[in-house]
Parts: sequence; structure tokens; C-alpha cells
Amino acid sequence: MAQPVAKEVAEHGTRIFFYNNIRTNQVIYSLSRTLNNVASLAQLPFLGKKTVPARLRKDLWHPFCLVEFPRPSQGLLAFRRLREFRRLHETSYPLSLITRAKGQLLPKKQRGKVLMDQKANSIADLAAVLQLQKEGWTQKHVQTRERQIERVRMQKERGKQKYRRRDPQGPPEMGVEGVRVRWTNLLDAEFAETWPEKVVHDGLTMHRYTAALPLVEEDVEQKGGKDVPAPLLDAGGKPGLEARL
Repeated sequence: MAQPVAKEVAEHGTRIFFYNNIRTNQVIYSLSRTLNNVASLAQLPFLGKKTVPARLRKDLWHPFCLVEFPRPSQGLLAFRRLREFRRLHETSYPLSLITRAKGQLLPKKQRGKVLMDQKANSIADLAAVLQLQKEGWTQKHVQTRERQIERVRMQKERGKQKYRRRDPQGPPEMGVEGVRVRWTNLLDAEFAETWPEKVVHDGLTMHRYTAALPLVEEDVEQKGGKDVPAPLLDAGGKPGLEARL
């Protein structure tokens, strides 16, 4: 029997998927349900021999978190900040992290394992990013953006603004209203000390070798007296796993 199809596909930037390697606890952020091999491997720094795989294996990379934002601008800003924070963890770590009790450095292989383990850091970073979005833009950021907009307006009036594709917009809307974090294991949220009060935490369903299911607004149709939920669409607009089974 043909299944009903969801009428909407989530906008780009409204969802961030967190994947981790079950062996090394490396973390990859993705704006789509499926991982792109080239773009995903570019997020992994070289920390020693065999720290960057030749390709991604579906049986090793599992989704453990899905963050949903009400507006794409919020999600894209959070995605950029998460990658910046993760880069700091991998390049500006304290020396005590890779030293023994006697002050000696760990062997190269053990150092790589310690630095690859970023799952706990990524969750703490997510809480910090959401806290920054809750606080909003500082007055300095707003004034800088206003000066940029005024400069572009003056250049257009003088006829020097010929090749700019679009005018810069004001600072994107901030806040954590409507932000929902879904976990495959709710205990993972304990890696962060605090979370903004208005952030909603929920469970996340998943299937083997597939990304976390993005929960869109489901259209429920009455068929034969039973409620049949609409299958979900992935980022490419194709039916999700339920529709293919």
C-alpha cells in the first residue's frame, strides 16, 4: 500500500546532526541527514598516523544528537560556532591533557586517542553556543553591523556598488525559543554543566546505519479507520527509511 508523503522538507540550516565514531569518539557535524564523505573528512584534523580515515564507514559513525532550530539563521550560526569551538579543543588544549603524572608526554599514539575523543566537548560546546544565542548580540556587534550597512548604502548612492550580489542584512534573530535537542541517549546531556532553561530535550529514534530521523510536522491521514503517520523526507527530498522498507 502506498504511504502518504510529508508535504514539507526542512529548510537548510534548521537542523544540525551530531555523529560520533563509536571507536574513537571523534565528532562530525552535519547540516544534512546523510554524511558527505569529502566534506565530513575535512572536519577531522590530522593528529597522527591513522587518525583520519580514508573514508567513512556507516557501521562506525552513528548519530547521537539532533538539534532543531526554528530559523535557518540560528542553525547556521550555531554550526559555525560549533566548528570553531571544536578547532580550539584540537589545537589549543592544555598541556596537562597529554602528560603523565610525572610530567612526561604521552606517546604519540595515546596523544592522538586523547585528542580524538571530542564527544563530551561537543556536547558542552552545544550548551555554550545555545547560551550565547540566549544572551543575544552585544551592542558592539549591532553597531558594527549597522556601520557596514550604512557603508554599503553610501557606496550604492555613489555608484561604486556594482558587483555586490545583495545588501548585507542586520544581525540575525537570536534566542532559544523553539530550540529542541533530541538524544539517542538522554544521559549524554549530562556532559554539559548547564543548559538554557527554554531548550527542550527529547528522545531520538534511529535505525542501524542511518542518520537520526528528522521529525518534521507529520501529516496524519485516516485510512481504514487507522491513523497513518506520513513518512519523513531526508534533506534531498526523498522519502526516509520508513517509506523505503
